[in-house]
Amino acid sequence: MNILNMSSNLLPGCRRTLLIALSSCALSVCVIAQQPSNDPLPDIPSLMLEVEQHQRASEAIQKNYLYHEDARREDEHGRVTERQEYDVFWLNGVEIHKLTRKNGRDLTPEESRKEDERIDKEVSKAKERKRNADEKGQSTDSHGHEEVTVSRFLLLGRFTNPRREMINGRSTIIVDYVGDPKAATKNRLEDVIRNLAGTIWIDEQDRAIMRLEGHFVNNYKVGAGLFMNIKKDTSFSVAQKKINDEVWLPSELSGKGSARLLLFVNFTGAVHVADSQYRRFKTSATILPGVSTVDENKPVDGDTSTPAIAPPQ
Repeated sequence: MNILNMSSNLLPGCRRTLLIALSSCALSVCVIAQQPSNDPLPDIPSLMLEVEQHQRASEAIQKNYLYHEDARREDEHGRVTERQEYDVFWLNGVEIHKLTRKNGRDLTPEESRKEDERIDKEVSKAKERKRNADEKGQSTDSHGHEEVTVSRFLLLGRFTNPRREMINGRSTIIVDYVGDPKAATKNRLEDVIRNLAGTIWIDEQDRAIMRLEGHFVNNYKVGAGLFMNIKKDTSFSVAQKKINDEVWLPSELSGKGSARLLLFVNFTGAVHVADSQYRRFKTSATILPGVSTVDENKPVDGDTSTPAIAPPQ
C-alpha cells in the first residue's frame, strides 16, 4: 500500500510511495446524524492488511479512469505562485500526470510536444525500473519505485486508538499512526514513514482509505539537507472519494510547511491539489497525439464537461 505518493508533479513522492502521507489543513467532512454500529472493532493489523489487499485489487479498475487535476502552490502569505493542470490516467501500466495548462493558459504547441516526449521517457524509465525491481523481488508502485507494505508499517510504528464514526452516511473506522524513530529501516521511504504521525479514515464496508492526515514529528534531512530537507510539523492530508459506485479515486491533497527535494520540490507555504471530472476510458498503447483510442468517454460523478483527452481527428 503506497500512501505517500498521491500527489501531482508539484509534490512528487509525498499520492501512491504513504496512498505516501499526511494535515493541520483538515478537510471538511459532512457527519451524518446516524449512530455507528456497536459491533466490535476489527483487529487493527488485520484491518490494515485488508485495506492493502483491496487497494491492490482496485488498481485494475483505476486504470480504466481518466480525471482532471488542478494543483496550485502558495507562499507563506497565501498568495498563489504557481498553478498547473493535468490529465491523470494510466499508460502502459504507469500512472501519468499529463500537463495541460500552466498558470491559467493552455500549453503552446512546443510545450505540448515536449510534454508528450516527457511522458514517453517517463513510461520507458518506469517500465525499466519495474523490471529491475521484479528481478530483485521488490514490491514497487507503477513507476517502479519501492513500496512499503503494511507489514513494514507495523515494524516502523504503531496503529492505535481505533474508533468508529458515521461519515457521509458510511461507517468509518479511524485509527492513529505514529512512527518509531528508532525502528530499523531499509530505505529512505521507510526513514520518512518512521518520522510521521497521523490519522487514517477507512471506509468499513469497502476497506478503502477515505482520508488521511499527518505531519513530520521532527526535522527530516538526507545528505545534510542537500538531498532532502523537510521541516518539523510540515503537514499534509489526502482524501479519496467513491466514483461510479465501483472505485475510490483521489479527490484532494494538501500540504503545508517547508520541504525541499533537490530541484523537484521546493516550497515554503502550501500546496493544494483538487481532482475532478472522472471518466471511464480505455486506450490502446498510448495517449499521445495521433494514436489515441478512446472507447468510452461517459462522464461520471455528475460531470458533463468535454472529455479532457479526445480521439484523434
